[in-house]
Amino acid sequence: MARLIHELWEEPGGLTAVCLAGPDGDGGRRSLAQNSRLVSVFEAGSHFEAMTTYHERMGWAPYATTEAGDREPYPESWAERQRAAVS
Repeated sequence: MARLIHELWEEPGGLTAVCLAGPDGDGGRRSLAQNSRLVSVFEAGSHFEAMTTYHERMGWAPYATTEAGDREPYPESWAERQRAAVS
């Protein structure tokens, strides 16, 4: 199963966001306010796992979804692209 690196960011006003590390997260990082800070980095094998981790770290209620695709494992091609960008 592909595991992707995710970044948890906090904006100056306290809003938070999660995006993928590497090129697939570039758009998300560009949308952040200036002076946002990287709070933590973690790995997940699906969108559901990433959002579950995010909710746990924020102290929120457990993540829930009705989208079946959220539980699908990330494609290996995404992990390969992420690894290639970090190399």
